[in-house]
Amino acid sequence: MEALSHRDGEARFGYLDDDSVPKSSVTPTYALAVLKVHNERWDGVPFFLRCGKALNERKAEVRVQYKEVPGDIYPQGELKRTELVMRVQPNEAVYVKLMTKKPGMGFAVEETELDLSYSARYKDIRLPDAYERLFLEVIMGSQINFVRTDELDYSWRIFTPLLKTIEAKKIKPIEYIFGSRGPKEADELMKKYGFVFTGTYKWVSPHPKL
Repeated sequence: MEALSHRDGEARFGYLDDDSVPKSSVTPTYALAVLKVHNERWDGVPFFLRCGKALNERKAEVRVQYKEVPGDIYPQGELKRTELVMRVQPNEAVYVKLMTKKPGMGFAVEETELDLSYSARYKDIRLPDAYERLFLEVIMGSQINFVRTDELDYSWRIFTPLLKTIEAKKIKPIEYIFGSRGPKEADELMKKYGFVFTGTYKWVSPHPKL
């Protein structure tokens, strides 16, 4: 990541500016993978796996974006895509980002949401931390929330050759600014496969303590 960045009035330094990191390091701090499942159910549906350090938000979520349908009564581009988001961390929540008509006699629309915030809905229940459930299942001998062997094998078949190539050829990572969404090339790649990012909506929990 690049060093040129200011956030909250404070200068932030990039990965290579750390004295403990060799200047020749090519260790990536961001990754985006586009995967496809070749079966009848998921034919034509791209899966984006995206992660990185020092991005604009610290979160873990699953986001499903729905394409437009034909016969829209609004002009092209006026409506944003509907998205189902499952927020894993922080503040577990499930919400649907969708377009609704603003109250009144007009036909103007705006982005809004239907949401379920776990800590608000289940106030009297302690929600376990990230690995607590997994540790409990290890003790109980349960594998219900662990990946299967075939899934693990496939992941290594995909990523092992890639990681070996990066290491052997010393491929330099694409730089991005501290506190950004990541490299602009990542957004361009996702757009190529049909994902639409507008940047006009940000989910805010309706419960201040969250």
